[in-house]
Formats: sequence, structure tokens, C-alpha cells
Amino acid sequence: MEWIYLVVAGFFEVGWAMGMKYSHGFTKILPSILTVIGMVASFYFLSLSLKSLPLGNAYAIWTGIGTVGTAVLGIVLFKEPINLMRLICIVFIVIGIVGLKLISLD
Repeated sequence: MEWIYLVVAGFFEVGWAMGMKYSHGFTKILPSILTVIGMVASFYFLSLSLKSLPLGNAYAIWTGIGTVGTAVLGIVLFKEPINLMRLICIVFIVIGIVGLKLISLD
């Protein structure tokens, strides 16, 4: 169950990062409220996962999910630049997330 909590926390991290973009510096009320809700939910689910997962691995995976998700959505939604090196770096992050999950098997 702790891995599900960690993935959910990662998805909420992507959500609040996207919310910050849409809030325009917290000047738009609804995106700002949703951003704060996403932050709280992300930290809550991360804290649940930390009851039994190693801190270093869980934190790295949580931020990795957030980084990859935010980068991909930035490319898709905001037409951020995409090039081979950027994609390779994103793939390396995914490899790191999978690797940390695999070495965390008990």
C-alpha cells in the first residue's frame, strides 16, 4: 500500500506544480486554491508512504515522478521546447525511479 501512496503523492506533486503555472503567481484564486490542496495532499500521501519506505528512496521517487510528469506536461500543454537531450534526461530520471523501486523490494 505504501507504494500506492507514494505514486499518488507524486501525481499530486505534478498537479500542484501545474497549478502554480495556472495560478499566475497566486493571482488567480481557483488555481491557487487547487495548488494548495494539491500540495497538502501530496505531502500527506508522501507522509503515509514514509511510514514503511526508506526516506531517501521515497523522496527521490516522489520528486522523480513530479519532475517527469511536470516536464512532460510542460511539453504537451505549454509547448515547452523538446529536443533529444531533454528526452534522454527524462528517460534517465525514469530509469532512476524504476531502479530505486527495484532495489527497495523487501
